[in-house]
Amino acid sequence: MTEHSHRLPIVFILITLVLDAIGIGLILPVMPDLIRDIEGAGLSDAAIWGGVLATVFAVMQFLCGPLVGNLSDRFGRRPVLLISLATMALDYVVMALAGSIWLLLAARVIGGVTASTQATASAFLADISRPEQKAARFGMVGASFGIGFVIGPVIGGFLGEFGPRAPFWAAAGLAGVNFLFGLLVLPETVTERTRRRFDLRRANPLGAFREMRRLPGVAPLLVLFFLYEFAMFIYPAIWAYFTQYRFGWSPGTVGISLAMFGIGVAAVQGGLIRVILRALGERFTVWYGLGYNLLAFLLIGVIESGRAILLLTPLIALGAVVTPALLAMMSRAAGDNQQGEVQGTVSSLRSVAMILSPLVMTQLFAAFTSPQAKVHLPGAPFFLAAGVMGICGLVFAYGGRLKPPGKTHRCPESAESR
Repeated sequence: MTEHSHRLPIVFILITLVLDAIGIGLILPVMPDLIRDIEGAGLSDAAIWGGVLATVFAVMQFLCGPLVGNLSDRFGRRPVLLISLATMALDYVVMALAGSIWLLLAARVIGGVTASTQATASAFLADISRPEQKAARFGMVGASFGIGFVIGPVIGGFLGEFGPRAPFWAAAGLAGVNFLFGLLVLPETVTERTRRRFDLRRANPLGAFREMRRLPGVAPLLVLFFLYEFAMFIYPAIWAYFTQYRFGWSPGTVGISLAMFGIGVAAVQGGLIRVILRALGERFTVWYGLGYNLLAFLLIGVIESGRAILLLTPLIALGAVVTPALLAMMSRAAGDNQQGEVQGTVSSLRSVAMILSPLVMTQLFAAFTSPQAKVHLPGAPFFLAAGVMGICGLVFAYGGRLKPPGKTHRCPESAESR
């Protein structure tokens, strides 16, 4: 393939990644209304089911990501990506027509599998890229996910004003059109020379956790990373239910607020983080982020003005500096031959946080907002998240100063992270 012939396949891959992310953000603003429409339940009960559905989706992504990637090594990138897209389109149709919560649950199971294509998409880009092109093209993968997470809630919120099922019809149409586009432009990049026999052991998503014992100098920071991600996933887990309950927000307003938060996070992590790191260094950037998020969670839990929360939403994103700083610290603390192990473990920990946080946060919200609740406290999940941020601070105070054993080289500028 020539460079010119790569253009349309790359466009297809990036659109596919955007659709994967949209599939997560699209349903957030309308899920409370959809569950209530199906179940005839109150908002508290809807939140419980919403947590179950989000967890099921995350579990399937976690379990099937390595599996789908390994299948693409055996059978090729093209069939795996196209089958996933076709199934995704059908899955959205099922969700649009679902008349029972169990059918919706089954659709989320299938949706989690079909959204597990990032590894295959990245492998396709690696197949067609020269070594000097790979970093930039992998950066496009992250950017595509970021775009999807921003526009997904906007589309879902806007279309949700026409009914809770409208966004799913739109998503089905987008996935179907992209499937047809892929049929026309996507080549196969796995050759007989590179084709690998499928080995189930390579598809084990739990393998990365075994590596934590080999990373004693980084393990406390990995614990901190997991706790931080668990707390931060409160936004996709509970935001739509919380803001509808406390402020009476419509799906459109929920979608706008989530998009504002996503844009703020992208601005912070894409540009402002460099300024903050230069000014504070990695260690104090982590401290700043933990403290800022703790305060933000407390404020969200007590503020009763929807307009004030909407105005504060972009400012809340100013605390999204912890993850980049932590990843830099872990990369410096690990040995030169441990970088892959660290990144694999980080990915697995993030997936587990995505699994557990919706369950815990929605159950807590339901417990404090149901008609039977002895204490009425809709902000309880945010208070829990604030407490987790406090625990993160204790972990960092201890683990952030541990010196990793066996490090053969350390950059002089990393002294601030010791």
